[in-house]
Amino acid sequence: MDKQMSAAQVVAELRDGMTIGIGGWGPRRKPMALVREILRSGLKDLTVVSYGGADVGMLCAAGRVKKLVFAFVSLDFIPLEPYFRAARQGGELEVMEIDEGMLLLGLRAAAWGVPFIPTEVGLGTDIVTRNPDIKLVDSPYDDKEWVAMPALKLDAALIHVDRADARGVCQIAGPDHYMDDWYARAASKTYVSCDELVSTDFFRDPDQARQVFWERAATTGVVHIPGGAHPTSCSPQYGFDVPHFKAYAASAKEGGIQAYLDQYLGASEQEYQQRVGGLDAIRSIALPTY
Repeated sequence: MDKQMSAAQVVAELRDGMTIGIGGWGPRRKPMALVREILRSGLKDLTVVSYGGADVGMLCAAGRVKKLVFAFVSLDFIPLEPYFRAARQGGELEVMEIDEGMLLLGLRAAAWGVPFIPTEVGLGTDIVTRNPDIKLVDSPYDDKEWVAMPALKLDAALIHVDRADARGVCQIAGPDHYMDDWYARAASKTYVSCDELVSTDFFRDPDQARQVFWERAATTGVVHIPGGAHPTSCSPQYGFDVPHFKAYAASAKEGGIQAYLDQYLGASEQEYQQRVGGLDAIRSIALPTY
């Protein structure tokens, strides 16, 4: 069983209007090489589900997003992602803005095949009043009212991992795998980019297998792209690129997204990485210290 694909092959399987989940968290372990391939394509009218960072900002600025389901969109040390902020304030997006935990429950509901999961989160807040798709339900066991967080069923999920084999076994070696396992299970198809492509025997080591968080049957395709999370981090291999993010944020005020893309995107991931200093430069980026 060989699930290896190219980034171009992955994007060729996506369609206008799809609901796409993007794994990672803010500036951490985002599948940015796959996002860049979308930017090179004509894909549009997407519904994006994300704990967002530059993935959301770039896609919004390039006019690829129709609706955004999100809990936050941040670059961490730059609290408000500038291109997302402009799109949100300009009224360019349909949005479902929800609590971080509610987004997780929506993914879990989709993964479990149920229409919703009840929660107290959001009661008495504008999460309910501003989101007409989110309903309240009465408990059949007591007199309590609950928020019914609807399932966030994904047509496709895009995820970046540290290592994968050709069968779709994926490893996240960092200290937090965020919600990527639920993205993988909530999606009809899950496409994974990886920094290292390893043999199946690699996962015979129990210490390596413990960092596998979803079933390989949930993985549709594997794309070997070393450095593919840049400019976000892929801990413990490399940190997020602070100077690059600063230049990216500055471009929102000087030149706009097209100027940024003209400078960095290129016609391929190889060209992009050459423009940001090469793979060795990416791998030398220090991990952040908190």
